[in-house]
Amino acid sequence: GDAHRRRVGDPGARVAVGPMSGGPRLCWIGLRPSRGTPVRVVQSAFAVAGRGLDGDHQRQSGLRPWRRREITLVFEADRIAAEAALGRPVPAERLRRNLLVEGACPAVWTRGTRLRLGSALLQVTVPVAPCRRMDDALGPGAQAALKGRGGVAVRVLEGGTVCVGDRFELV
Repeated sequence: GDAHRRRVGDPGARVAVGPMSGGPRLCWIGLRPSRGTPVRVVQSAFAVAGRGLDGDHQRQSGLRPWRRREITLVFEADRIAAEAALGRPVPAERLRRNLLVEGACPAVWTRGTRLRLGSALLQVTVPVAPCRRMDDALGPGAQAALKGRGGVAVRVLEGGTVCVGDRFELV
């Protein structure tokens, strides 16, 4: 195989692949067994091809591939920016997303981008708007503070285990 891959957030760059490679990192995983239930924070999860994360309610899996929201990701930089705009904490578990990613450039994560995370292969499908429940979850002004910072949805092309600390790589 190719000994080098491009890192997400560093388009076109060639970096060595291995345990010491840098790049965007998965820093949080949250699962909801069903709609309306509290988020369960875990250290690892299994991504099921065509479905999403095992243990999470598998959302909208019957829609066209480009509309799928099997897994949702939000960026740590956007969470921090929302905290600054609101002047109060924005805990990851209240963002209604599955994965929190640090060290990524959100502009690079566009529709069709393929990402290796752990042993899973993911593909970005659509940007995600902040949930209309953000003001209820985080207080007045939260939805406005998160506008343009809702993250992206991905579909699972190849199943596999993802763990907190795993690095994302473009493939």
